[in-house]
Amino acid sequence: MNVDQDIKNIVILTGAGVSAESGIDTFRSAGGLWEQHKVEDVATPEAFARDPDLVLRFYDMRRERIQQVEPNAAHYALARLDVAWAGNLLLVTQNVDDLHERAGAKRLLHMHGTHLTAWCIACDERHPWRGTLTDRPACPACGIAGQLRPDIVWFGEMPYRMDEIYHALNHADLFVSIGTSGAVYPAAGLVREARQKGIRTLELNLEPSHGTSSFAESRHGPATQVVPAWVDGILGG
Repeated sequence: MNVDQDIKNIVILTGAGVSAESGIDTFRSAGGLWEQHKVEDVATPEAFARDPDLVLRFYDMRRERIQQVEPNAAHYALARLDVAWAGNLLLVTQNVDDLHERAGAKRLLHMHGTHLTAWCIACDERHPWRGTLTDRPACPACGIAGQLRPDIVWFGEMPYRMDEIYHALNHADLFVSIGTSGAVYPAAGLVREARQKGIRTLELNLEPSHGTSSFAESRHGPATQVVPAWVDGILGG
């Protein structure tokens, strides 16, 4: 993509492919995160109501795992862009790890929640959380035990802060999708929203995604290679 002087405002969507090279399993990959469990057994409100112990154990393991890995070159490149870009920039991630933050990104929004917060369904407060939930701890705010759940958007639930995402997209000159499958809505529909508004679109992914044909331009390869190269290009080297 040639750098266009008219590009002022950028919206970037990242998915599991950005964190894969840090050792975080990609969503339902061949050897990935959900292989041993059906989605309906661990990632729906109904699953939590039916077998909370299974769901809490599953997310306790995920929470522990993300604290053992480090950001990679793709995370650091996007953080560098965040710091250097003079126009508006919103980094929207489907990922529930904290690797973008640890790399230094500030203009960041987690549309699917995070592993490192817990949500009390009794008082609706959210709290930083690095330990386990299987022992049914009390909520730090209301004191009620057994009401904390993973602060993760499950299938059938509405992603967070969609109004902010659409507002940023409405004012964007460029929409970039990085490391996402293009299969999970509403995130997968953002490229079509962008195209309908005449916004330039670019996909950076390991391989063509379900939505590749919707993008004006695509570049394929490992995130640790294609993302820093793109950032270097848009920042002028």
